[in-house]
Amino acid sequence: MKKMRMESVDMTEKNLDKIAALFPNCITEALDETKSNSEKKVYKRVVNFNILREMLTGQIREGEESYEFTWVGKKAAIVEANKTIRKTLRPCIDESVNWSTTENLYIKGDNLEVLKLLQESYLGAIKMIYIDPPYNTGNDFIYRDDFGMDEEEYFDEIGILNEEGEKLFKNTDSNGRFHSDWCSMIYSRLMLARNLLKENGVIFISMDDDEQAALKLICDEVFGARNFVDTLIWKKLYGGKNDSRWFAHYHDYILVYAKNKEEWHPNLLPRDEKQNERYKNPDNDPRGPWTSADFSQFGPTPNCVYEIVTPNGTSYYPKEGKRWITTYDTYVRLREENRLWFGENGGNMPRLKRYLSEVKSGINQSTFLDFSEVGHSDEANKELRDLLGGKYFDYPKPSRLLYRLCYLGMQSDDIVLDFFSGSATTAQAVMQLNKDDGGKRKFILVQLEEKTEEKSEAYKAGYKNICEIGIDRIKKCSAMLNDTSVDTGFRVFRLDETNMNDVYYSARDYSQGLLSVLESNIKADRTDMDLLFECLLEWGIPLSLPYESEKINGYTVHNYNDGDLMACFDENITTETIKQIAKRKPLRVVFRDSSFAGSPEKINVEELLRLMTPDTRVKVI
Repeated sequence: MKKMRMESVDMTEKNLDKIAALFPNCITEALDETKSNSEKKVYKRVVNFNILREMLTGQIREGEESYEFTWVGKKAAIVEANKTIRKTLRPCIDESVNWSTTENLYIKGDNLEVLKLLQESYLGAIKMIYIDPPYNTGNDFIYRDDFGMDEEEYFDEIGILNEEGEKLFKNTDSNGRFHSDWCSMIYSRLMLARNLLKENGVIFISMDDDEQAALKLICDEVFGARNFVDTLIWKKLYGGKNDSRWFAHYHDYILVYAKNKEEWHPNLLPRDEKQNERYKNPDNDPRGPWTSADFSQFGPTPNCVYEIVTPNGTSYYPKEGKRWITTYDTYVRLREENRLWFGENGGNMPRLKRYLSEVKSGINQSTFLDFSEVGHSDEANKELRDLLGGKYFDYPKPSRLLYRLCYLGMQSDDIVLDFFSGSATTAQAVMQLNKDDGGKRKFILVQLEEKTEEKSEAYKAGYKNICEIGIDRIKKCSAMLNDTSVDTGFRVFRLDETNMNDVYYSARDYSQGLLSVLESNIKADRTDMDLLFECLLEWGIPLSLPYESEKINGYTVHNYNDGDLMACFDENITTETIKQIAKRKPLRVVFRDSSFAGSPEKINVEELLRLMTPDTRVKVI
């Protein structure tokens, strides 16, 4: 019976699978020195790069020079993104709201590790990502990953230190190290985030001038330059700001990238009366209101230069250097269909009618987001103060801004992910949008439990970390909306070490007799719910689906989403109970390994399930 990994997916193995699918002849085996010993040799899959090189002849970069964006620590960031971790997401039912019915998630923990854990359950499932990462202004960078380095390591790697550890240049400062740390931090997270996007998905990233240029280059690499959609400019201030030495700074950027630019298109904004008022109907055209456009344009096309005689007999040719926009035959048809306008007296140069009924039902969002439409920084601060009763979070975004992005980026039943969720503005925007249009959008928020400073107003008000601020905001927004038709609940999860003891991962190093007297595979403080949700993560099942627990012959059996997964973690489960589970024909079943006395019993259970429900996949922990 196959054991569950109980660790995050190995992204390197996933990448090997992709190469093997395209070029199976490039995959070979090599000795795995880390797992081999004098008694047993273990082999691993590797890529034969010589063969791969031959397969790609003509598309290979020769020599060392090429166009690329790099920094100290980039290779380590790639390794870190692909590295497996032994972590899990533990359900916090008491902190949640409407746990049994909600489809929203709030996850507390480092977003790099959380993104790794979501790779199976939400692979290709997210329609929109919005993030507002640290701007790297020098005092807001809190993510310190394994590939982060201190000043001495940085200087050593870029060759600024000699063998004695002395700087080679007296006036060199360490500013570049902070850029490198920031680039590594965002790069690894974007690599993992891209996997979660649907093929027609989109990501919006807020940034200012400190790292906007670097972020653009990183996104070009992660998402592909061809999938760059645009850079939106958000005018975030409404008042003057004359404290700058050079120019008054009023804006931030929002970079927009699609997973596949050909597949994603922003939703149109609804037309308003101001946009429609220029459409009139002075000639009572039965097709309704219209506006007119020039019937000529620049360009040398001889068959589009001809005489037009107006209804009152005036003759016109295109002005010098111009031509009519259609051939003569098309012009005749348009005139017969009353699609040309010659003015009220019938003697003006022709103009082409464009009917309100024929234009798009909406308008495209411009690249300029004015605060009058999407809010400004002061509005964001006031909004949060009104909800929570004080200024407890720095630099929030206005919910109107996130409302607009969610409207543009996703459909009514999609999921938005925000893995730098801060004060949870995204959740408020999603709930308000659902209330306004009856949608069923879901959110997944991820936030590090960054502690508030003891002298801060937030700490004095009882908020010991940022997650407490975000969670309270969602609750207050729910009360403010006061609409039971909107899903304003959320399941809370906390990132933690795996539920399994070390012996689980090194069982082959012990004899069967010794294993029987060692501690349990499972940590003593872990519950059935902890185990269930770690199994869901490995098996790629969303964390927001309904489930129920029941007693079968006295054993607790968990049925997740009506048979997507059934699990029993009780000891010494009976054959009759297993038969009752098999009759439900679940897609997947998980048992506790210690439920069975030995291998013969496990073989018997496997055979029983194979006969009763052959399509069910079975694993143990």
